[in-house]
Amino acid sequence: MIAEDVAILPAGIAWGLLIAFSILWVALGWYLGRNNKTAEDHMLAGRNVGLALATATAMATWVTANTTMTAPQLALQLGVWGMFGYSLGALGLILFAPLARRIRELMPHGFTSGDFIRLRFGKFTWRVFLVVSLIYAFGWLVSLAMAGGVLINALAGIDYRVGMTVILTVCVLYTLLGGLRAVIGTDFVQTIIIILGVAFIAWLTIDKVGFEAIHFNLMEERPELLNLLFPAAIMFLFNNLLFGVGEIFHSNVWWSRAFAFGRSVGFRAYLLAGLLWLPIPIVAGFVALATPALGINVPVADMVGPLVAAEVLGLTGAIVVFIVVFAALASSLDSLLAATSDLVTRDIYRGHFRPRASEDEQFRATKVMVVLLGLLTWAAASYRGELPIIGSLAAVLYFTGAFVASAIWPVVAGLYWRRANPTGAALSMIAGTTLGLVSYFVIGFYVAALVGAAVSLAVLVLFTWIAPRDFDWRSLAEAEPRGTAGTTGGVR
Repeated sequence: MIAEDVAILPAGIAWGLLIAFSILWVALGWYLGRNNKTAEDHMLAGRNVGLALATATAMATWVTANTTMTAPQLALQLGVWGMFGYSLGALGLILFAPLARRIRELMPHGFTSGDFIRLRFGKFTWRVFLVVSLIYAFGWLVSLAMAGGVLINALAGIDYRVGMTVILTVCVLYTLLGGLRAVIGTDFVQTIIIILGVAFIAWLTIDKVGFEAIHFNLMEERPELLNLLFPAAIMFLFNNLLFGVGEIFHSNVWWSRAFAFGRSVGFRAYLLAGLLWLPIPIVAGFVALATPALGINVPVADMVGPLVAAEVLGLTGAIVVFIVVFAALASSLDSLLAATSDLVTRDIYRGHFRPRASEDEQFRATKVMVVLLGLLTWAAASYRGELPIIGSLAAVLYFTGAFVASAIWPVVAGLYWRRANPTGAALSMIAGTTLGLVSYFVIGFYVAALVGAAVSLAVLVLFTWIAPRDFDWRSLAEAEPRGTAGTTGGVR
């Protein structure tokens, strides 16, 4: 931890920024969500979000605090392939574009990704999917909360737990008040802040340090970071591609948006968001390569981004980094809280315990789930380094790689392959996750998603080849028409 008396950003300024942006996000959340009356309003923002807001929320949600802090960490550890490999996460958004259109066509009245898996593959596969999805969501929540605490400690010397608690509380509050409407509205503002801030930091770093100085010092002190044949980095490149695709394809964060966007909006919104997101990790990660030239001592790898920017830009840089990462953190944390609470409400609370829950009951349950998720996240993030795998941001994030990559092929097959075997879909997730986790601990974090995706594909294809099952796509559209939420749809 960094002491307050040696921090680059004075604690008074840091607290001023925290308070100002906290008030802004909470006020916006209340204003945007003030007309929410039903669970559908709260979860899906009226199902008619336009292209500009749709693109902004998809892009901002994917520019997480992990993007702005883990990309520099990976550049420091794995070199140029670290930041370029992280940028391949854009392919997840781009490849989800046709899936979003397909989802909207097949399930015009759907609510969650769990709805689709239950109706498409049955109860057993649905429950396996829920375990995979909820473990991933919780891992991502913890990594985001950690990023907030690390940021504030790195820049202002404020205690890690204090900073993490403040940021998490703010995100819980405005998500609670406004639901998806608040999430999408604040994402639009946060997108502008992120793009301008990251571009500003990278431009000034290049201007003050220079490409030649950065390259010379890397060659002298860390030549492996420029090695394009660095084995671990190459494996990470493909691993991160599959990890990003798996994160988006299965997560209710992206499915809920596919249901919320207007009927003709989803494809264009995800395609544009992916193209806009692509350069962000490269720009954010590049600053870490200036570390040898600047002679900075980096006590913890995931602090490198804020430390380099603050060293190069001084107080102004520290303020800009603080604002950018706070915006990136909020844009992802609110989305994840909203989407995960929806999934728990619809698929656990309603799906397993109260199949005939009314609209009002679901509305209240969703808000309770947001608070509970916030408390669980706080408890796990508070013990950073004291619980298994709760170490660096990258360690927490990529631990979930085996889970999400194993869900890629069941989702794709479920949407496009009429004869996909339901049992094969469930077993593909179980086998892919199991062997992916083994590879995570035996080999390294940079292969977990790669192994998980390969095993999952093999199992699903094998079972479908041996025992194909026909499916009627029309049953998805007829599952739950508008106006009947709370009267049908329990476990069946």
